[in-house]
Amino acid sequence: MAGNSRDPGRSVTARALSVLTAFDSDHTRLTLTAIARRAGIPLATAHRLVRELELWGALERDSDGRYAIGLRLWEIGQLAPVNSRLREIALPYLQELCQSTHDNVHLAVRDGMEVVYVEKLTTPRAVPIMSRSGGRLPLHSTSVGKVLLAHAPASVIHQYCERGLSRHTPYTITEPGRLGRELQVVRNRGFAQANEEMTLGSCSVAVPVHDVGGVVIAALGVVAHSVRAEVPKLVKTLLSAAEAIRQRLIEEERSSCDRLSR
Repeated sequence: MAGNSRDPGRSVTARALSVLTAFDSDHTRLTLTAIARRAGIPLATAHRLVRELELWGALERDSDGRYAIGLRLWEIGQLAPVNSRLREIALPYLQELCQSTHDNVHLAVRDGMEVVYVEKLTTPRAVPIMSRSGGRLPLHSTSVGKVLLAHAPASVIHQYCERGLSRHTPYTITEPGRLGRELQVVRNRGFAQANEEMTLGSCSVAVPVHDVGGVVIAALGVVAHSVRAEVPKLVKTLLSAAEAIRQRLIEEERSSCDRLSR
């Protein structure tokens, strides 16, 4: 069940947040009864909170009486630093990648133990995949996730493996030792690959995006059909784009310093 358990001691804010977290990628439209059940709150409480959230714009109601996340929340979400500045800087390079490869292009960051897709661009000829902008997927079964996990602290890697590695296809790596060895390879060669580990028929390749200080802050990836993925060519193109993004970050940092020194 999404949200928290039924706890009469929860604050109004906690209950309102449990209403919002009742929604996820598998439950984008919910009835009031479903919201109450998934949020773990009484129906009467759900009715009051949903009404207030709808009036504010956090939720919207369709003609069938079901609720979905409202535009107001999306607008606020775009203000998150990783969503706004990094996405704005990277977007032109993502568009070039999408136009040149005709495949799915991702910009992703790590949030705890999951990949968060800051941006996804696609084309009509691209292979169908599960990711979406703002969506979350596992770290170990995606190439962007492997990049982010490979450059995470050792404690994070250990904790992630301790949680258990879910299997999504017959090719998903589920053995901690094997994953650890692959993450070392990712660090050494500078890119990650996931061949049908998240979705059958697709091959993904990703590289790290570094900030001004050289810290990995994101991953840039392409997902193509397994049968036509040219990995060396994709890696070269991705590395060039990632370096261009880093240079833009450096330029912005210098401009900001110059403004402050005046």
